[in-house]
Amino acid sequence: MKNYTTDKIRNIGIIGHGGEGKTTLTEAMLFNAKATDRFGRVEDGTTTTDYDPEEIKRHISISAAVAPLEWNQHKFNIIDIPGYFDFIGEMVGSLRVADSACIVVGAVSGVIVGTEKAWDMCKENGIPRIIFVNQMDRENANYMKVIDQLKDLYGTAIAPFQVPIMEGGAFTGYVDVIAMKAKQFKGSSMVDIPVPANMNDVIEPIRTMLVEAAAETSEELMEKYFSGEDLTEEEIRSAVRKGVVCGDIVPVVCGSAVNNQGVTTLMDLIAAYLPAPGECAKPVGEHPQAKEPVERSYSQSEPFSALVFKTVVDPFVGKLSLFKVMSGELNSGMTVYNPNKDKTEKINNIYLLRGKKQIPADKIVSGDIAAVSKLQVTMTGDTLCDQANPVVYEPIKFPEPSISLAVMSQKEGDEDKIFAGLYRLTEEDPTFTVEKNQETGEMLLSGVGEMHLEIISKRLQNKFGVTAVFKEPKIPYRETIRKPIKAEGKHKKQSGGHGQYGHVWIEFEPLPDVEQEFEFVDKIVGGVVPRQYIPAVDKGLRECLPKGVLAGYPMVGIRATLYDGSYHSVDSSEMAFKIAASLAFKKLEQANPVLLEPIMKAEVIVPDDYMGDIIGDLNKRRGRILGMNPIGHGLQQVVAEVPQAEMAKYATDLRSMTQARGSFKLTFVRYEEVPANISAKVVEQAKQEAAQE
Repeated sequence: MKNYTTDKIRNIGIIGHGGEGKTTLTEAMLFNAKATDRFGRVEDGTTTTDYDPEEIKRHISISAAVAPLEWNQHKFNIIDIPGYFDFIGEMVGSLRVADSACIVVGAVSGVIVGTEKAWDMCKENGIPRIIFVNQMDRENANYMKVIDQLKDLYGTAIAPFQVPIMEGGAFTGYVDVIAMKAKQFKGSSMVDIPVPANMNDVIEPIRTMLVEAAAETSEELMEKYFSGEDLTEEEIRSAVRKGVVCGDIVPVVCGSAVNNQGVTTLMDLIAAYLPAPGECAKPVGEHPQAKEPVERSYSQSEPFSALVFKTVVDPFVGKLSLFKVMSGELNSGMTVYNPNKDKTEKINNIYLLRGKKQIPADKIVSGDIAAVSKLQVTMTGDTLCDQANPVVYEPIKFPEPSISLAVMSQKEGDEDKIFAGLYRLTEEDPTFTVEKNQETGEMLLSGVGEMHLEIISKRLQNKFGVTAVFKEPKIPYRETIRKPIKAEGKHKKQSGGHGQYGHVWIEFEPLPDVEQEFEFVDKIVGGVVPRQYIPAVDKGLRECLPKGVLAGYPMVGIRATLYDGSYHSVDSSEMAFKIAASLAFKKLEQANPVLLEPIMKAEVIVPDDYMGDIIGDLNKRRGRILGMNPIGHGLQQVVAEVPQAEMAKYATDLRSMTQARGSFKLTFVRYEEVPANISAKVVEQAKQEAAQE
């Protein structure tokens, strides 16, 4: 691949709902550009960008993949981005480096939730976009329905460039409404034909939409349009490009990726209408020491800087870090600075990635995307730069995990291998976490959704040869007492020789705040328990706290006052008094012990239409609604307090209730007493599990 200047580079994210043909569209573009010598099929597992074993098996994209190609004297860096919501982190990372996006919409399914999410993320990130209405070859394809849906949602921004020609239900060509010329598909090419006379009624309103969108880009064109003059083709094209670059106009075209129809036209439009990196907002970071803003530009004359947006881990090849050069250029052999880690990195091997294929490169110019191997400390979201001119860009804000499962090894002794493998996988997927719950002792794997965690398990098996087993995580219940008692603990063992003797009286009472775990009070007078043994009593009680008397959960919110006891001048010891304290602790069964459960603050954001279902569902989960706040754009925030035990699969349930339009965040608030009927079940289950151990 030859070298291209920044103005000839186009970085395009291919986004949209899962299953709308994004990977097939990417494959068609690669084939048309002769970047591949065969047209791969998702069903056959032969596409360039779906090369992971799980992607091939499931026929879906799981990871974003970059695929550079050359077209019309331009270089396209196509980023094929998964559409399924469990892999939303791939879209977040990729859109940080994409200068534009192609939203793929199904001609049958129309505008659905993945379309809306893709649009919203582009809008939030200021990314210009074009819409490709795909699958026009399918039965019941309805381009005009899609246009109406888009117009209803996004108004005058929608600018259809084409109207499809349908003959006997078959997609045979299209009318270019700017040039008012028709094209008919002939195999893999197109031929000019007259505009069908019976299409005027359809074409006229579509052309009006486009011309109005163009006219709104300037007062001069608006005045000309409303005075009744026709805009020239050149005026329309120039105005539309200006509107596209600033995000005010979104062109819509149609085609069939699987039949390679309309794809070359889309590629022509990408080169002509979507922006080069230098036409986008200038990269702005911060000086790592001075903490002052630093502005760079996509220019070779600027000091080098780059943002790492993705990491790929291969157990054999090592780590590949994918990056976009934000300023200057990167050359093989350079030493660069990572301000996030305050370390330098040596750049040895630079590659252009086309799916899993690595194409060696010596130099990467400003605005281009590439990969470098075997960086030592650099992670996804880090900045690389010239050490003499440092800058750090804002890290990528990946979504927080919303579902957790306990993970264990299928084979005894593989625990360390699983933990090491999961840690390696977090390098390439920052949207999941692995941590040990100190209270329950379980290793928790947290991710975006159930499919996400399932894929992580499969990757662990495929890449590192270990098999993980998942189960619902234990709830970190606790226990406390509700009434004060006085308890005696006496340990006496005198059967010849040196004996053991420890004797205590302890008053146990509930603390007003269960967040205060334990308080020990010494009220011994007269030396009935010698001073040197009192710390042993305290220690003996504290060692009992992790295993409560009700169901074996940690005890909290207890004050223990040592007020009496006795000792033996020869047989007493620290150990004897520790045992005596533990015997007194067991009497807490008489102190009305109760079970406590963690209460979470749930902040749920959903469209207005789903409010009733969401509130009803939270009530069923023993939730208390604290408030409802409108946050604009047809969305509401519901704030509630809900027991953690009721929220185990909430991520999946919320997605089902809202067609994936809802989101939520859970934050720990406090512990509260479990209702008696539920407590009885939890205690019984805990006793059964203890009996099996």
